[in-house]
This record gives sequence, structure tokens and C-alpha cells, in this order.
Amino acid sequence: MYIENPDKTNLHYGYTTGACATAATKAALNMLITGKTVNSVQINLPAKKTANFLIEHQLINNNYCIAAVKKDGGDDPDVTTGLYIYSRIEFSTEPGIKIAGGEGIGTVTKEGLPIKPGNPAINPVPLKMIRYTVNEILEFNNITCGIKITISAPGGEEVAKKTCNPKLGIMGGISILGTRGIVIPFSDSSWKASIVLGIRVASRMGIDTLVFSTGGRSDTAVKNLYLDFKEEQFIEIGDFLGFSLKRAVDAGMKNIIIAGMAGKISKLANNNMDLHSSKSNINFNFLASIGIASGYNDYIVSRIRSANTVLEIMELIKYDPVFIDILKNMSIENAKRITGNKINISVEIIKNEYK
Repeated sequence: MYIENPDKTNLHYGYTTGACATAATKAALNMLITGKTVNSVQINLPAKKTANFLIEHQLINNNYCIAAVKKDGGDDPDVTTGLYIYSRIEFSTEPGIKIAGGEGIGTVTKEGLPIKPGNPAINPVPLKMIRYTVNEILEFNNITCGIKITISAPGGEEVAKKTCNPKLGIMGGISILGTRGIVIPFSDSSWKASIVLGIRVASRMGIDTLVFSTGGRSDTAVKNLYLDFKEEQFIEIGDFLGFSLKRAVDAGMKNIIIAGMAGKISKLANNNMDLHSSKSNINFNFLASIGIASGYNDYIVSRIRSANTVLEIMELIKYDPVFIDILKNMSIENAKRITGNKINISVEIIKNEYK
């Protein structure tokens, strides 16, 4: 079950949890109306495509029906891939369509998300998809009574621990997500969305100081440097430094601490705001110029210029504070420029002690 990726990279698109919940809901409602099991359904996606889903775990009861879709993230490393997204549907004496969260679906506990605290973590677009699909079926069958829908994802509570949900204040399970219905393998959009949500949650909590880390090990290390900070103050931004700084300005943040290993920070010092290897490279001539400014002799400068990695340089100079301070100061000046000098910037260079 996938959509072929049209960009010819031989990667397969998958489907969002929102699309899976919509498909399961359509199957369960058709089963409730007809009394017959449904093996597959087709739904319309927000991305202006249609998609077919296999239906599993069908259950027909006198008062309700249940159907499930197995989440397939395609070739994206999506932690929710393999979960079954269930929809339980029953008729209700109350008018309208009521959508609740069941087992494995998180509950929102903090302000700053698109869903108000106390509600299940089912985002607006999936809610709209589900309601649209249900209304279509009800109108086609001339049914006017109310409908109660419960979306669940057994195992979702454990899987959610591997996501940013706990930090965002979504407790007890996964979120039902998706603005397009399609999971694009290794896309930037989902990571950027999580950065925006993290900043928004922190802002609503009255936080004005954030720590942006460029990777998992940097995130772990910097937390040990700021033990009195709240969990919500730490945001793993990956390579999206320029994007994250601009969003921090938008949110009115006052202080940003950028934490990364020397290789990533050297890119910032060389005025690169996208730190991904496809967008910016380590400039060893630039690092050699810092070596000259640090007072190194010609031999050391030559070694820096011909190095294979920044880690090799750090081991050569033993994280010399003079070199590190120059690297930090240049990074801070470049970060201040992109923020219009509206945020106080500091930099923590994390030692790469991984062996």
C-alpha cells in the first residue's frame, strides 16, 4: 500500500495516520450501514489524490462496527509504521459527528497546539477528512442520526515515547496527523512542523529562552549543561538553523542557545544557515584562517587545511579555547544578522566524544 514517488528517487510514499483513520472510519461506517464486511476502501486525500486501503480486523456488532488499517509510512523512517489505526463507529441519539480518542491516542495537555487542552490529539485536517467522508456516506444513504467515532491505536502509548509528543504536552499516545494525507520519505516538512510546535508550546508557557540543538547527541549533552531548564526549552532543530531562528523571532523569544558539534557550528561561523551536507560544506580553508587568527604556526595551519574532518582538527588542537571562542563569536554574529539582532544568541560547542 503506497503511492509511487513521482520524483524518480525510487522511494515510496506512505500514508499519514489521518488518512488511515479516515479509511478505517469509512469502512466501519459502511459495515454499520450494510451489515457486511468491507475489505478495501478508497478515500480522497487533501493532496488531491485518491488512495486505496486494505481493511483489517473487521468486527460487526448489533450496535457498533470496528475496522482497522495498518499504518504504512512508505520508505520514510516513521515510528508509527506498523501500528493498526482503528475506528469504532456507532449511531448516536445526539446530533452531529462526535470524534473521540481511544487507546493509544494522546491527549493534549498544553496550550500552543492546534487542538485545545483536554481533547484527543487528532489534528484539524484529519478531523475534517473524517467528517467529510462520514457526511458523504450519511447523505448518500439518507441517514440523519448522529454518529460517534472512536479512533484508537493499540501500542500507540509506547510508540509516542519515541516522538516529540511528551515534550509538546501530548500525553498517553500518538497524534493523528497529516495535512496532505501522504507521507513523503525523508521530507523536511514534518521536522519543521515539530520545530514550530515546540516553539509555540514554549511561548504559551511563558518561556523566552530556548536551546536549539543540531542533533541527538548534542541535545543529550547540552541538557547536562542546563540542568535547571525545563524540557520544553530544548528543541532539536537538526539542520534547520535559519528557519528555527526566524520562527523564534516570530514567537518573541529573547534568548537562543545554539548547541552543536564543531562541524555544524563551523558551518554557521562560515555564514551557512542550512547545515545539511547537501546545502553546505565544511570549509577547511575557512577553518585554517581561524587557525591563523588563533596564532598557530604554519605546520598546524597546514594540517587544518588538509584535514578530512572537523573532528580531526579538534583532536589536533585539543579544543583550544582561543580557536573555539573565535568560532563561537563568528557564529553568534551570523545568527544575530538573520534575527535582525532581536534575540540574544549564545553558542555551546559540544565535544564529539563518540568512539
